[in-house]
Amino acid sequence: MPPTALYSPAPELWIADGGTVSFYSLPFPTRMVVIRLSDNRLWLHSPIALSEPLRQQIDELGDVTWLIAPNHLHHLFLDQWLEAYPHARCFGTEQVIRKRHDLHFDGSLGNEPDLEWKQDIGQLLFTGSPLMTEAIFFHHASHSLIVTDLIENFPPQSLTPLKRFLAKKAGVVAPNGSMPLDWRLSFMFHKAEAHKHLQRILDWQPERLIMAHGEMVTSQARMFLQRAFRWLNQGEH
Repeated sequence: MPPTALYSPAPELWIADGGTVSFYSLPFPTRMVVIRLSDNRLWLHSPIALSEPLRQQIDELGDVTWLIAPNHLHHLFLDQWLEAYPHARCFGTEQVIRKRHDLHFDGSLGNEPDLEWKQDIGQLLFTGSPLMTEAIFFHHASHSLIVTDLIENFPPQSLTPLKRFLAKKAGVVAPNGSMPLDWRLSFMFHKAEAHKHLQRILDWQPERLIMAHGEMVTSQARMFLQRAFRWLNQGEH
């Protein structure tokens, strides 16, 4: 499958896998989620690098209306999309808005979804860490939870032996992916807050887990999440 080919795991939801970026010496793949609302307007989560073939596929789906930067690490290609779609509205967390002062943001992502996509998409801010706040989304129609770094699930075959060892220590190797260790440790004094967020996520009853980095979970996502967040209940970090 070409890197920029869109594919649809569920009605009104598409995924585009892009190239990799280096972070902490690990090859992080990039992944964008596209949701089409009932009026054919498109909501793009964590936009990947824009190419002409990808743009043509996107334009066939509907009108690009929202560009979403869900945390302060997922913003690298926003400028390309804003140039191509100057009328699109850009939303990000407060952290990414402060970081990318060169870009115009139309609003910040809060603990509730914007009224224009509220009917289709649930939203919360996963707070409690001084390192990062991430906006988490839930596509009601497909029962899909959409995250970026909240869960990472790298396929072991994609890593060299040394990097696979380090990734396992960080807890981000499939099929047992979880929140990266450094982020997990930062919740040491705020586990109750994290647990509250997790419960709200579980209450959505997600069946599918779409993450930016690694293998997606295509069934029983709620069970996967309960396992991935055992550290909240076991006194572990």
